[in-house]
Amino acid sequence: MTEEELKNLDREVKKLKRISSEWASQLHDLVEERLPAGYQEIPGIAQSTYDACQAWAEANAKLIAAQKETQV
Repeated sequence: MTEEELKNLDREVKKLKRISSEWASQLHDLVEERLPAGYQEIPGIAQSTYDACQAWAEANAKLIAAQKETQV
């Protein structure tokens, strides 16, 4: 993997982490401000949060593997 590809992957991981944090914040806001009345929002926000975190985890694992590969 080239240096430029590594930088792009690092940027992607940071972007996905930000998106995950934004979804987690929405989930937190739901719990803190809109429950129990907003209980019907739980599945959608929870699934979106899970999906965003999973996307970050996959990209982060790819970045870590690529960084180790370039160190060898």
